[in-house]
Amino acid sequence: MNKELLDAKVALVNEVADKFAKSSSSVVVEYRGLTVAEVTELRRELRKEGIEFKVYKNGISTRAAEQAGYVELNPQFVGPNAIAFSEDAVAPSRILAKFAKKHKNLILKGAVVEGQVVDTETILELSSLPNKEGMLSMLLGCLQSPIRTFACTVKAVADAQGESTESIESACETPAE
Repeated sequence: MNKELLDAKVALVNEVADKFAKSSSSVVVEYRGLTVAEVTELRRELRKEGIEFKVYKNGISTRAAEQAGYVELNPQFVGPNAIAFSEDAVAPSRILAKFAKKHKNLILKGAVVEGQVVDTETILELSSLPNKEGMLSMLLGCLQSPIRTFACTVKAVADAQGESTESIESACETPAE
């Protein structure tokens, strides 16, 4: 093998290993049997969420996973595989699992999520979680509840004392979803 080709392969392995290390989530899927139109549709959906979806030779993927410290992922690199890399820990699992339900030829094989190698069942569990904005919305709702309860209590005390409570009344209305 000539030196230039070897250097190019080493650079590619380093690039993929870096993606494994820097991504919050890296999901390995087998796409055998998907049409070009289906793969294009999948890529479009992943791109909307800022997810990189790449196909590498299995030897490159295996060496990169080993270099990144994810040797447990190596048995998954058999057959035509692609890897979805994302900064969001949940988004690739959610999108790929949803797509796999409609297209039986897409097979979820394994993933690295927040530095842990996980199996297909864990990917499916992660897919049921909302996206980052949905989780932040749920957190905000939890944080607002005690404040709203406190405001309603203050309003009730003020009403009992006969004081005007117009400024607090808006806090006690049912929040819009």
